[in-house]
Amino acid sequence: MKDDEILILIQYRIKQAEESLGDAKALLNAGRSPRSIINRSYYAMFYAVLALLQKIGKVPHKHSGVISLFDTEYVMKGLFSKELSRDLHDIFNLRQMSDYQVIDPVTLDDAQKALKRSESFVKAVRKHLMPKDK
Repeated sequence: MKDDEILILIQYRIKQAEESLGDAKALLNAGRSPRSIINRSYYAMFYAVLALLQKIGKVPHKHSGVISLFDTEYVMKGLFSKELSRDLHDIFNLRQMSDYQVIDPVTLDDAQKALKRSESFVKAVRKHLMPKDK
């Protein structure tokens, strides 16, 4: 794949991440379900990681593979903090719980915290990928 094609894919994934953040904020402001806010917050992070992985030409097909590669290619090499890894893992687990577990539903507080952590995560990825933009 050519460098300009890779850049287009990276920009597309960042746009998806930002759209998902916008969706999560709109859902929160509209008083919608915490589950939906968490879902969009997680996907913002997921798309941001896909942008990172696109840059190095490693894009797995499973969420667990995306998370694992973020850890091995970026966190373990010191490019991103362990805190950001923890945020990604926590919100992935929260999304799994809220989407698939019917007992102990997630709360609005859970959703607000997930959104805040997701915003910080996407901002860090964007800064890493496009340092001149923000």
